[in-house]
Amino acid sequence: MLTPRRQILVDDERYDALERAARERRVSVATVVRDAIDRDLAGRGLRRAEPGRRLLEAEPMAIGTVAELLVEIEALRGRLG
Repeated sequence: MLTPRRQILVDDERYDALERAARERRVSVATVVRDAIDRDLAGRGLRRAEPGRRLLEAEPMAIGTVAELLVEIEALRGRLG
C-alpha cells in the first residue's frame, strides 16, 4: 500500500525526462520516481558493503609480531611527521 502522499519539486527539464521515461516504459511518472529511488538506495548499500566484502574475501597475509609492527608504525610516523 502506498501511503502517505509525498510531494517533490522538480524543474521542467527533469519532469520532461520523467514523463519521457514513463511513456517509454508505459508506467506512471510516480513509478519511474519510485524505481529511481529504489535503485539509488540499493546501490548505496551495495557500494558501502563492497570494501568489507573484499576485505573478508582477501587471501590471508603474513604480518609480523606486535613488536615488529610497532617499529614499522614508528618508522612511518617519522616519514610523515
